[in-house]
Amino acid sequence: MPAKKSALHRQVGTQLSFALYGAANRMIRLHKPLLEPLGLTFPQYLAMLELFNEAPRTVGDLGSKLAMDTGTITPLLKRLEVAGMVTRTRDKNDERRVLIALTDAGEDLREELWAVTDKIKTACQLTDDGLESLRDTLNAFARPADE
Repeated sequence: MPAKKSALHRQVGTQLSFALYGAANRMIRLHKPLLEPLGLTFPQYLAMLELFNEAPRTVGDLGSKLAMDTGTITPLLKRLEVAGMVTRTRDKNDERRVLIALTDAGEDLREELWAVTDKIKTACQLTDDGLESLRDTLNAFARPADE
């Protein structure tokens, strides 16, 4: 019996990494047709949602909240700036810091982007409790052990 169990655990479909990979791909596939007409990528969408919660804020703070390093968040924000959705300005109190704020055009996307969130929630076909439980489990898993 242990040999069968061992063989089962060696199948790709039983691996946690495979399930996470599939779930991440599904989420991106669900979001893509909803975000493309708005001119946003999935990471840009996440940044905008976070800016709706608090703006202006520093690049470092936003990157930390989204688990993105400076090399990832900076180009993403530059593209949002070129699209007219955000502004990037030096902090007057500390020139080393760059503040990100929503423009009127960015703010105008608020309701549309929250509607995307609602559509994704419906597409997931989970109860509110199920979604919260899954999110909490994934957040706990994603947090490094030393935190």
